Amino acid sequence: MRLFLLPISTRRSLLYCQRLNVQLTSKQTYVEKITNRAGATWLKWEGADSGWQRKITVWGNELFKRIPYEEWGLKSIPPLSTRRAAEEIEAQEETEVVYPSSIIEPGTVFDVVSKLATERQALHRKQMWFSIAGMPITAPFGLIPVLPNIPFFYLVWRAWSHWRALGGSRHVDYLLQKGLIKSAPSEQLSRLYAKRKVSSEVQRLITDIGKVLEQMKEASFLPIKEPTLAFLRSLPSRIQQLRLDLEGLEKDQLHTQRDVKSENAEEQMVLWNGSGRFFAHLLQVRELDIEIERAIEQVQKSLRAKVELHEEKEKLAAATKATSTGGGAKD
Repeated sequence: MRLFLLPISTRRSLLYCQRLNVQLTSKQTYVEKITNRAGATWLKWEGADSGWQRKITVWGNELFKRIPYEEWGLKSIPPLSTRRAAEEIEAQEETEVVYPSSIIEPGTVFDVVSKLATERQALHRKQMWFSIAGMPITAPFGLIPVLPNIPFFYLVWRAWSHWRALGGSRHVDYLLQKGLIKSAPSEQLSRLYAKRKVSSEVQRLITDIGKVLEQMKEASFLPIKEPTLAFLRSLPSRIQQLRLDLEGLEKDQLHTQRDVKSENAEEQMVLWNGSGRFFAHLLQVRELDIEIERAIEQVQKSLRAKVELHEEKEKLAAATKATSTGGGAKD
């Protein structure tokens, strides 16, 4: 197998596994049979034009988006079995961790992989047992005619999902302990990150210019507001940075984006919406398209929530200060 370590922001990364040389056997395990049958049933329900099957899949797909991208990444890693552990020790074949060296320091790769593999183990173990404990409670819903026992099957799936994520995390942890992981910096990935950065910056610049022109059109002859003036002042430096980035791409001199080392540095996105298909095509892993887009959406939502919380705190502090000042003036 091969691991991909793909930064989403300057502080968060997606760990995803590509399984190589998968041997197809006629004999499947019970877990594989159940998983394949459930997947086929879900696809059948998605194809329905209407009815409760279609409604369930719509609700389910929305629910899938809320499941942390870290869990999906760990689930892509095959769980460690006694047989697989023995085979890996006997073969002494190292698993590659492919990553963009323009963003991640080569010396920190193993630390990042170890953190992603172990930091959620306790959570998955706890949630797995919670889901198992809830199964007997939801089992009586199966007595309802016509409709399937959705709450029960949901808990079964969540228990399995946490079990798979826990198994994947243990597998990576095992490989690290046995020294069976090696870093593999990818120049192609670094170039793709640089291209996506330039493309996204150009798109944001065009969007910002459009907004400013709209504001100026609406304002007519009225004085230009400070945010608009700030944007106009930033234009020369943004255009200059774009020129440097484009020149770097032409000369194969990639500017690094290693902001993760500074604890005080503000977290910033290094991938934006629409990037998934480019990585899926480059790495020849079609599933990466969905996984990267899911990770981008979740990280962006988290960063927006932080900004909104900070703005609320500032407003509250300003209001408190104004109240205290007003009260002091009256006295």
